Amino acid sequence: MKSALRYSYIIVIAAAVLAAQILPGCKCSGGKGTEGIEDSVALKDTVYPLGFCTDSFDMVSGTIRNGENFTGLLLRLGLSNQEAYNLVQASDSVFDVRKLRAGNTWNAYYNADTTAPRRVQYLVYNQDKVNMTIFHCADSLYAYKVARPVEVETMVADVTINTSLWNDMVAAGVSPLMISELAEIYAWTVDFFGLHKGDRFRVLYEQKMCDGDVIGISGIPYAVFIRDGKQLQAIMFDQGDGGNKYWNEKGESMKKAFLKAPLKFTRISSGFTYHRKHPVHGDVRAHTAVDYAAPTGTPVMSIGDGTVISKGWAGGGGNTVKIRHNSVYTTSYMHLSKYAGGLKVGDRVHQGQVIGYVGMTGTATGPHLDFRVWKNGTPINPLTMESPSAEPIKEENLHALDSVRCTVAALLDSLTTKTNII
Repeated sequence: MKSALRYSYIIVIAAAVLAAQILPGCKCSGGKGTEGIEDSVALKDTVYPLGFCTDSFDMVSGTIRNGENFTGLLLRLGLSNQEAYNLVQASDSVFDVRKLRAGNTWNAYYNADTTAPRRVQYLVYNQDKVNMTIFHCADSLYAYKVARPVEVETMVADVTINTSLWNDMVAAGVSPLMISELAEIYAWTVDFFGLHKGDRFRVLYEQKMCDGDVIGISGIPYAVFIRDGKQLQAIMFDQGDGGNKYWNEKGESMKKAFLKAPLKFTRISSGFTYHRKHPVHGDVRAHTAVDYAAPTGTPVMSIGDGTVISKGWAGGGGNTVKIRHNSVYTTSYMHLSKYAGGLKVGDRVHQGQVIGYVGMTGTATGPHLDFRVWKNGTPINPLTMESPSAEPIKEENLHALDSVRCTVAALLDSLTTKTNII
């Protein structure tokens, strides 16, 4: 991939900061750090105002321990039992102490005046990469929330496949979050287990950034999959009906009746054939299935809406789930290590719903999913079966869809050209 060109704009700024707390003329560039608290690390606060002047304090930081509650953290930071109780009561309308999570980080700010008893003045709890709760721990007790600035960057990815979508995208510097979004869009139309060397993805996407980290994907307005000169476009267009949002240039839904595969990011270990030497028994017999090698415990999904018609032991097939999707198609999922919780015969399942987990029950030489499809009672190759389209875009929206397509395609071409110049 060429180096990505970025266009950024701030969509969230630090919020809920108490202006009265910020000291005039103070340069909040960080504290000196301190010793004395287990796991504490001196950090430098230079990003945003927290509602108080950080230069006036010594700062330590740490991580919420397994099993630690909020009161326990406050006691660890030096508050008494009564002080901890009072702070919890004073901040209960701002922060639910039950939502404290092990592994999340905190910053504690102590008075730097050595002539006064050492005491924590402010505690900053980092709920995630964006949101924080600030606790005032001395004198008047209260809490308020602050959000780090978040930027949205318009990005371009142009990646040619050499090994796999995942490996080549990551090697090109694309966030795994975008790769997952792209895989969802093309899940019904591109077989990601059968990508060819030379296949190409061109993608216009928007990613959310905070403190230099990608924290989410705002959307993928446009993408193109190219193979042997043929293009498969995906255009984002919301009809406002709560339904599908991705279409090809003809207005056909990118969502088909069936997923291309019942599990993600693995490899095919054995294909559909009527003449295969059995890996255990050694004789030649039909293998009217596709075997997907994957680690034990990998979630297995139903490729489409349907009804569970059998669930149980199937001899050499081990733990098996069979689903009837309509009067034409039926699928089965074999060698499962276990079933999805609560799944039973007669249940209605939905496309993408987890029905079990990869295993090696029955006759198997290693963990894999034996996946089979029947059409009108006859086994067919899952990798080559045609899947009917979902409802097309409303006819009255076709012109608007084409306008959107022209706009985003031109933007993709423009940004790609500018990136090549850089």
